[in-house]
Amino acid sequence: MQPGTGAALRLLAAAVDAKAVAEIGTGCGVSGIHLLHGMRPDGVLTTVDPEPEHQQFARQAFRASGFATNRARFIPGRALDVLPRLADAGYDLVFCDGDRLEYLDYLAESLRLLRPGGLVVFEGVFGGGRTIDSGPQPTEVLRLRELLRAVRESHELAPSLLPVGDGLLCAVKR
Repeated sequence: MQPGTGAALRLLAAAVDAKAVAEIGTGCGVSGIHLLHGMRPDGVLTTVDPEPEHQQFARQAFRASGFATNRARFIPGRALDVLPRLADAGYDLVFCDGDRLEYLDYLAESLRLLRPGGLVVFEGVFGGGRTIDSGPQPTEVLRLRELLRAVRESHELAPSLLPVGDGLLCAVKR
């Protein structure tokens, strides 16, 4: 993750005074560390990833960054299997950095998970610059375009595209 993307995540978490954040795609924990830095001191990050070894690495990274173990809840599994079990309107921010082919499905789950005024953030929406290229594109890029269109046309969301890293699509739930 590029430093500008991490700084934006920290800012966004702080802007919504996040106490509960859901993260789709734990990875090695870099984005989680940025989110935790922006969250309230009593905030809890719930992070979902299908790879238990990713979560183990992130757990160590969080601890090395000085976060208490009760600041993060790790749930192994596919996001679309786990998200339906999370509380309706129980989250201040949902950060999506998982399977880009599932981003539209993540959007639907995020709208259910977010409180009014909460924020959904999608990482990598520029698709390496391919989302604006003409000509035939891989399925991942076509799905990113569908996501951008769905967010732009939604009456439930107030969106903005931040040009940091490979693009952060942010939207406030009305």
